[in-house]
Amino acid sequence: MTTARTESTKAVMPDIQSEPDRRRVAIDKVGVKEIKYPVTLARPDGELVETVAGINMYVSLPAERKGTHMSRFLEALNEYRTGLQPERIIDLCRQLRTDLDAADAHVEMDFPYFITKEAPVTGLPGLMDYPCRFVCEASDRGEDFIMSVSASATSLCPCSKEIAKYGAHNQRCLITADIRFDGMVWIEELASHIEAAASCPVYSVLKRPDEKLVTELAFENPKFVEDIVRDLALILDEDSRITWYHVRSENFESIHSHNAYAEITRDKR
Repeated sequence: MTTARTESTKAVMPDIQSEPDRRRVAIDKVGVKEIKYPVTLARPDGELVETVAGINMYVSLPAERKGTHMSRFLEALNEYRTGLQPERIIDLCRQLRTDLDAADAHVEMDFPYFITKEAPVTGLPGLMDYPCRFVCEASDRGEDFIMSVSASATSLCPCSKEIAKYGAHNQRCLITADIRFDGMVWIEELASHIEAAASCPVYSVLKRPDEKLVTELAFENPKFVEDIVRDLALILDEDSRITWYHVRSENFESIHSHNAYAEITRDKR
């Protein structure tokens, strides 16, 4: 009886979105934004971890159609709640194109990813959060997927070290790498690449022996913001899986009222 009533309701309810639009103006992206949604991600060892993502989903809309069906975005997303690895994001884009009869589909997903990191001397574990972003597009022209990972780190100024009598100024920086790749690149791997380009990584838990080591390590490894992005570019050049990257670093200066910034984009194909 419920099914019959549902079919009867569909028959009498007008589908306004599918009506023609007299203005004849195509829309590049239309959809839903700022969806807070639990997702499950796999780690390299097979462990599954939960996080909460902010998700944006869009499709293109042809000039002759009045609107899109917003509810279908959430219906499609509900089928991809678990295991949202890159290949499944692409599957979601494909499904949006089909379900909404669209030429183009676009999905963006931002989420914090936590990695356990041990202090370098005492070995005390602590959780570090890494802002991550997946961006996927699917169309008749092809498919595209970009993974982005950001990591906080320490940069110590080479100039300050050279000219100062008692030490050198240092600051926290935020380093980000967007990549296209063939095969599989784990978030943990990209985070490690990023931290290797800084003067020193940062940690959530440090005792005095750890603090001594990381302070001295940064002092022995001074880097301008330019050094950070160049060194990261060289690291990513050595990874044959990575076909394109956009790297950037913003140094939150400790003795200036401005931030220092640099970026590099390179297509390895």
